[in-house]
Amino acid sequence: MSFSITILGSGAALPTGRRNPTSQYIFCNNRHILIDCGEGTQMQLRKYGIPFQRISHIFISHLHGDHFFGLPGLLSTMNLLGRNRGVTIYGPAQLKDILKQLFECGGQKLMFKLNFIPTSTDGEQILFEDRLIKITSFPLKHRIPTTGFRIQEKQKEYRLNPDAIEKDHVPIEFFHRLKKGESPTNEQGKILNFTKYTFPPKPSLSYSYCSDTAYFEDLIPFIEKSTLLYHEATFLEKESDRAKLTFHSTAKEAAIIAKKADVNHLVLGHLSSRYNEQDSHLSEAQIEFEKTTIAEDGLKIDLLKIN
Repeated sequence: MSFSITILGSGAALPTGRRNPTSQYIFCNNRHILIDCGEGTQMQLRKYGIPFQRISHIFISHLHGDHFFGLPGLLSTMNLLGRNRGVTIYGPAQLKDILKQLFECGGQKLMFKLNFIPTSTDGEQILFEDRLIKITSFPLKHRIPTTGFRIQEKQKEYRLNPDAIEKDHVPIEFFHRLKKGESPTNEQGKILNFTKYTFPPKPSLSYSYCSDTAYFEDLIPFIEKSTLLYHEATFLEKESDRAKLTFHSTAKEAAIIAKKADVNHLVLGHLSSRYNEQDSHLSEAQIEFEKTTIAEDGLKIDLLKIN
């Protein structure tokens, strides 16, 4: 099992030579996920060697262009390369019509199924769930309806204790039940207590993504105890008035949220193009929350290594 985040775009509205608009690729337990798709995302996917035809779920936080202008191009390229596997898009309801009109105007017919699931800013919403992971959305505080996302591993299986199993000659047919935390009964009528034959599961990992948002303590219950939190930090404290006016956050505010939510690690992104360096963001945040990293295009974070 693996769980990693690759930052494809770490900048705010204006692309620069160093920072593309927002986009992230998440590989979680063999699930290939894209969160936001700013302009140039497909080129970033190529640059960092990510097999974008494997992406099956795309989550769009809101309809500001720096978060979705790359989506039509990515879908078009998938189509041109012969994709026949469906893609599910999760985002604001208007996005479905935007994509439909774009492809109709260009006379392009997608040869794969495009599933669309609208997001809501009315509290927490389960968007996707299978036997290994669950993905939820939650409201952020921005100028237009905007959601954050949390990718959460479900509880992992118990790990078999080979010494105890060998000592008591536990049959292999009971292994799957023991790993699920069940205590089966053998042919002699003896209950095989799973606590004797297993070790506790490895901790489940989680990633929370907070794109454009003002300082907003209401989001804390949705991101609490995340292994990794991505939180926008468009501005520094000296531009806090600008941050409030545009419904963005400062590095200090993002760090305060991370501390109050008791997350393991914080990564700051969506940095304004007005800043030529990132050290000020890092030092400002680390006063409040030490375990902070600044997002850079191409940065890959393995959640197992920071847990």
